Amino acid sequence: MPGRPHDTEPGCRGHRAYDGLMSSGTARATFTRMRDGTAEEYALINAREAAYNRTLHLRVLDAVRALGAAEPDPGYAVSRLVHSLQSATRAERDGRPVDYVVAALIHDIGDGLAPYSHGSYAAAVLRPFVSEELCWIVSHHPVFQMHYYGAQTGDDVNAREAYRQHPWFDATVEFCERYDENCFDPGYDWLPLEHFAPAVQEVFSRQPAFR
Repeated sequence: MPGRPHDTEPGCRGHRAYDGLMSSGTARATFTRMRDGTAEEYALINAREAAYNRTLHLRVLDAVRALGAAEPDPGYAVSRLVHSLQSATRAERDGRPVDYVVAALIHDIGDGLAPYSHGSYAAAVLRPFVSEELCWIVSHHPVFQMHYYGAQTGDDVNAREAYRQHPWFDATVEFCERYDENCFDPGYDWLPLEHFAPAVQEVFSRQPAFR
């Protein structure tokens, strides 16, 4: 059925729906089911996606920055953003590799959208670009963190013991000890987010490994 000339896209009141072309004249795919797309259309889409992915590091920085705005008063002595900056600053000052510093910086970016699985959320963002060990540390850090506060909240302080025999158990304990549970100090001289921008760009501009 031919499209009506004044149809609008859902949620875009007052804007005409695209009819195979963007309003700027830039080409767009016309299929409505993925199975019907042509090689040319997918080549176009892949090129656009590649260009978009080249700015991933900027969106990661935005996600960290958003930790300071999403919950203005989380109740801690510092904001979630400052907590993340302290974590990354301590890791850098300890001479940790750039991958580790970036992992420390973004380990809590899931707090806003995935408060009940924020470790695995952050690990999923990292996974194509860093080691599986570092992803495991970030993914499991929420369970390991309960060791420090569980007695006060009724959570299981020994929950991490389920992973005692895992080869990355000690590394995760170390991450929590040195770069997480101690990063709520308003008197600590943390570095600003802009300082870490080159490191974030380095990590997220790598050729991704799909795993």
